[in-house]
Amino acid sequence: MAWDFLVAKSDLRSTRLQEIEPSPLEEGEVRLAVESFALTANNVTYAAFGETMRYWDFFPAPEGWGRAPVWGHARVEASAHPEVAVGRRFYGYLPMSTHLTIKARPGRTGLSDASPHRQGLAAAYNHYLAVEDDPGQDDYRALLQPLFITSFLIEDFLDEHGGFGGKSVVLTSASSKTAIGLAHLLKRRGAVRVVGLTSPRGRSFVEALGYHDQVLTYDDLAEAAIARPAVSVDFAGDAGVLAGLHATFGEELAYSMLVGGAHWEAGGAQGALPGPGPVFFFAPDRIAKRRQDWGPGGFDERYGQAWAGFVADAPRWLHVQRSQGFEAIQAAWLAQVNGETRPDVGVSLAP
Repeated sequence: MAWDFLVAKSDLRSTRLQEIEPSPLEEGEVRLAVESFALTANNVTYAAFGETMRYWDFFPAPEGWGRAPVWGHARVEASAHPEVAVGRRFYGYLPMSTHLTIKARPGRTGLSDASPHRQGLAAAYNHYLAVEDDPGQDDYRALLQPLFITSFLIEDFLDEHGGFGGKSVVLTSASSKTAIGLAHLLKRRGAVRVVGLTSPRGRSFVEALGYHDQVLTYDDLAEAAIARPAVSVDFAGDAGVLAGLHATFGEELAYSMLVGGAHWEAGGAQGALPGPGPVFFFAPDRIAKRRQDWGPGGFDERYGQAWAGFVADAPRWLHVQRSQGFEAIQAAWLAQVNGETRPDVGVSLAP
């Protein structure tokens, strides 16, 4: 049976299974059978910002429903493209479904989806990397690489701008995987103090990572001695947390970056905040810039070096939890939406 996992756009906790009948392939199309995918808070962010950032547009669904994007692995089940053989395996941006049909455009490292509805969307999400079977790396690739690339791009952006003169970088939602990746990179460079903000529940986990100079709970922020000026990188998307950062540092906040929405229900419009106005960081734009700046292969080489150092340490703190089927996916999705997934657990799912 082929099916899609659907999420109500108006209520992320409302989900259903929709059986589908894959259409016959047209010339140039390839049908991918989804093998497995990771589920993280990042995927809830995709859904929470699905309308404004057009994340729902990648994988069309019935009116009022969406197919939340995830990252994972799929194998060619059927091909109507002469250069794409059945059985080839790819890693990339997938729906939580059993299948995905793409209009294949082969390239040097894999495929791109040239389907009309995906044109005009961020190109970084349309590429599928050719990969071999590698059970030891599949889960970590899907769980961490889409997030770590954002960590890498943020650290590079801050470095390019001299860290905006900050003596410390304060990371909200410090137990999130993107924040962990950024903390790893900042600690490695060693130019600033790395401060992690987290909940009381996540504090011991963040401290054990060894990537931070200070780990604080959100309630500690106002009274804590933090080196100033400071740069904030907000992964939480919580309006109250952001207001607290600006109130604490005021004009000593050198730069305020917005990245994610781990606390997606606590977002909302902000009034005037003390200090600099928050600036949203959109990773695909930065990828495009650096690919142009660094020339052919330059981006992949620099990113690859950074990734190798990070993923080598991942098994120390991230434990993969695998499950399969619609009910398992539904339970895992609700746990992520409700913020109940432990930070040391990486959820890997199969349809």
